[in-house]
Amino acid sequence: MNDEKIEVVAIVGPTASGKTALSIKMAKAFNGEIINGDSMQIYKGLDIGTAKITEEEMEGVPHHLISFKEPTEGFSVAEYQTLVREKIAEIQGRGKLPIIVGGTGLYVQSVLYDFQFTKEDVDEEARKSYYDELAKIGPDAMHAKLMELDPETAGTIHPNNTRRVIRALEMVELHGVSKASEEHNRGNIPLYQYLIIGLDMDREKLYERINLRVDIMMEQGLLEEVTGLWERGIRDVQSVQAIGYKELYAYLDDRLTLNDAIEQLKQNSRRYAKRQLTYFRNKMDVEWIGNEWNKIEKYSKLFKY
Repeated sequence: MNDEKIEVVAIVGPTASGKTALSIKMAKAFNGEIINGDSMQIYKGLDIGTAKITEEEMEGVPHHLISFKEPTEGFSVAEYQTLVREKIAEIQGRGKLPIIVGGTGLYVQSVLYDFQFTKEDVDEEARKSYYDELAKIGPDAMHAKLMELDPETAGTIHPNNTRRVIRALEMVELHGVSKASEEHNRGNIPLYQYLIIGLDMDREKLYERINLRVDIMMEQGLLEEVTGLWERGIRDVQSVQAIGYKELYAYLDDRLTLNDAIEQLKQNSRRYAKRQLTYFRNKMDVEWIGNEWNKIEKYSKLFKY
């Protein structure tokens, strides 16, 4: 970090690491407004399972890009990139510090760097055929197919992440482009003078916090929230593939007991936290602070707004 004025701050870290509380403290201390950096908090009605901040928790701090999509709608990182860059300009225009807060590393990275995305038209008929094939042969066989065609990409995608598997198959079979090679060609030139603050803690303590968070979510009514979506007939869309929703859908579909669904939710959350940390450490220039406020204060004179 040089001595140029910081234009944008991002607060990242694994699930349950304390990003929300820190973001409010920062926004109040440094005249900031907060931009959502979580790919699932964009959806209306997905509140408890995404640990979405409440009006009370906001403490009057303006928040942007939360609950603006219907759960039946799709959303891409390219759309996010465009919207957030517009919000950054708006917030800066008010003389305030933009603070991106969330755990979706690719979303944050796409905003801060000169990422460019392919804009090929979606072949709806071809996509339907992939989903029909998925229904016949299952996720493991679809992933094996991708492994044959594009092993590098397949190695980065879990077989159960069927949306990404199908997208990668589309890329390589319909467009002749490896998803991995496309990602390698993404930009690495920063577009802002930024500071990325990372929260981390002892792994055992983090996992305890994740398990406790799931228990609290269940007490707060997560099952009722998911049941409401399920009863509306919302299926096979991006929103309900989120951790916390897909596990309870399995329970509602009589594929898991409730106890097994909750344990799977905890396990998937812990695994996700591990993947988040790996991404942040390998892909981003993060100032890891634990919860040491003095490490943030030392940058305060560099904040442009």
